[in-house]
Amino acid sequence: MIRIVRLVTASLLLFGSVVSLQAAEQTKPNVILVMTDDQGYGDLGCHGNSILMTPNIDRLYSESIRFTDFHVSPFCTPTRAALMTGNHPGYSGAYRTSSGRTMLHRDEKTVANLFAENGYATGMVGKWHLGDNAPHRPQDRGFQDVLWHRCGGVGQASDHWGNDYFDDIYERNGKFEPFEGYCTDVWFREGIRFVNENKDKPFFLYLALNAPHGPYRVPPEWAEPYRGNKAVANSNFYGMIANIDHNIGILRQRLRELGLTENTILIFMTDNGTAAGAKFKGLDSEAIEGYNAGMRGKKSSVYDGGHRVPFFVHWPAGGLSGGKDIETLAAHIDVLPTLADLCGIPVSDEYRPDGVSLKPLLGVADPDSSSKPSGSDQAWPRDHHIVQFHGGAGATTLPSKPFEYSVVMTERWRLVNSDGQALYDIQADPAQRNNVAADHPEVVAKLRERYQPFWDNVSPRLTPVRIDIGNPAENPTVLCSQDWYMPTGNPPWNFTSIRKLPKVTGPWMIEVMQAGRYRITLRQYPKEANKLVVAERAKIEIAGKTAEQPVASQSKGVVFELELPAGPTELVTYLYDAKGRAGGAYFTEVEAI
Repeated sequence: MIRIVRLVTASLLLFGSVVSLQAAEQTKPNVILVMTDDQGYGDLGCHGNSILMTPNIDRLYSESIRFTDFHVSPFCTPTRAALMTGNHPGYSGAYRTSSGRTMLHRDEKTVANLFAENGYATGMVGKWHLGDNAPHRPQDRGFQDVLWHRCGGVGQASDHWGNDYFDDIYERNGKFEPFEGYCTDVWFREGIRFVNENKDKPFFLYLALNAPHGPYRVPPEWAEPYRGNKAVANSNFYGMIANIDHNIGILRQRLRELGLTENTILIFMTDNGTAAGAKFKGLDSEAIEGYNAGMRGKKSSVYDGGHRVPFFVHWPAGGLSGGKDIETLAAHIDVLPTLADLCGIPVSDEYRPDGVSLKPLLGVADPDSSSKPSGSDQAWPRDHHIVQFHGGAGATTLPSKPFEYSVVMTERWRLVNSDGQALYDIQADPAQRNNVAADHPEVVAKLRERYQPFWDNVSPRLTPVRIDIGNPAENPTVLCSQDWYMPTGNPPWNFTSIRKLPKVTGPWMIEVMQAGRYRITLRQYPKEANKLVVAERAKIEIAGKTAEQPVASQSKGVVFELELPAGPTELVTYLYDAKGRAGGAYFTEVEAI
C-alpha cells in the first residue's frame, strides 16, 4: 500500500513538472521578424510619404515602439549578417553581396541557433543571401523549417532557372518545389503556415522578403494607383510595397484569430535605404524627385539615407504597444541580444555579439508579474556606432582600408570618410548639407579615435570563407560564378552578364571535406537550362592539379574526374573559344563519387 502511494505521489509530481514546463513554454514570447528588401525610411505613409498607401504598416507603427535613429548596413548581405549574428558584417565574413564574400565564418552562430538551442521552433522564409551552399544555407545555420530562394534576388544567377517572381520554384528544406502565385504572397502564406503548425509552442520566424528589390515586378493591380503620377519614381516599386502592406494585414489578422497577438514580439524593419522610392544624382545626393524623408543618400550610400531605416517593435504582453518613439541610436547588431534578453535566453560566449540589448530602453514589463517595467533607469552602454561599406560601390577598393566608405555616428554627429573627411551635425542638419569638420576638429579627432577599435576588431576577419565540397549535407554542390573570389569588382552574378559569356574567370574558395574521387562538371548555364557549352577547350585547376580536354560537339557539360586531398583549396575553371580567349564555367557541379 505504501509503495502504491509513493508511486501515485511520484506520478503526480512528474505530471505537475510536465504541466509546469508546458506552462513555462507557453509564457515564452513568440518572435516574428519581418524585413523587407530595398525599402527606405521614406517609403511608408507613417513616415510622411503622402502618396504611398501603407495602412496596415501605418497601423502597426501607431501600435508599436519605434526606434527613430535605427541603422543597418547600406545594402543587402551585410545587414542580414549583422541581424543573424549580432556582429559587425566585416567581423562575420559576410560583408558584400557577391564575389565570395556573402557567407558567415564557420565560427559564427546565429539567432536561429540561439533560439533553437533554447526550445524554440525556428523558421525562415524568403531571402537569405548569406550563402547558397553548405555549410552556409539557412538550414545549416539553425533554421529548422526553411523555404527560400537562392542568391540575392529572385531570378539572379544562382536562383532556380526560370524564376521571375510568379509561379516560381523555391527550395524547401533542401529540395526544390514549385509554388503558385506572386513571390511575396507565397512568403507570407508559408510564414502563416509555419505559425499555424507551431502555434502551441514558442517559435521564431524570420520572414525576409525579397520585395521591393528589383527587378520591379508585381501584379498590375498593385501598381495601378501610382501609374501616371509624376511624383512617383517607380510605380511598380510602390506597388510592391502596397502588396507587402496587404500581406502584413493578413498576417496580423491570423495572429489575432489564433490568439497569438498578445505574446508575440512582432518586428518590422528594412535592410537598407531606398532603391527606387525617389530619384537621386548618384548615391549620395538628396532626392531630386520623390520622397526620402529629408535625408541625403540612397541604398549603398554611407549617408543617412543609405542606412537609417524603420524599426517597429510590438509586444502587448511585454508592454510594447500604444505608440512611442525612442530616439536613442540603435542598430541591426542589437537585434540578437535584444531578442534574447526579451525572451529570457542567455547568450553564451560562443556568440560574442558586438551589439547590445535594447531592453533597457524599452522598459519591458514582466508578463508574469505586476511589477513595473524593468531596466528604465539603467545606464546606456553605447555612445557611438560605426557602419563601413567595405570596398565601396562596385567593390573597387578591395581589400578594404581604414576609414574608407565609413561613417562614425553619435546621436548628434556623423563623421563620413567615404569622400574625404566630412562632419555633419545631424540634429541641426538632417540632410547633411553642411560639412562642419573645420569648425569642430576636436569632435573629428574624438570620432576617429572611436573608429580604431572597430577596425582592429573587424579587419583581421575580412578573409575568405570557404564552400564545402564532399559534404554529405549537399552532394553534389552546385557552384555559381557569383561566388568567385575576385580581387576587386564583381563577378558575373546575373544572366544579363552571363548571356554575354564574359571572358573572365575567378576562383571558388572551397573546402574538400573528405579525400577521394570527385566529378566536376563545367557549364555556362545551370543544368536545368539545357543549353550547349559554347567553347572549344576546357581546363580546371584545383588542389595543385591541372586537367584539360576538348569540348565535344553538342556538349551540355564538360566532365572531369580526379582524386582530391582533403583540406582548403581553390577551384578555377576555363572555357576557351576558337580564338583562345577564356571565360569561366559560370556554373560548376562538384560531386564526391
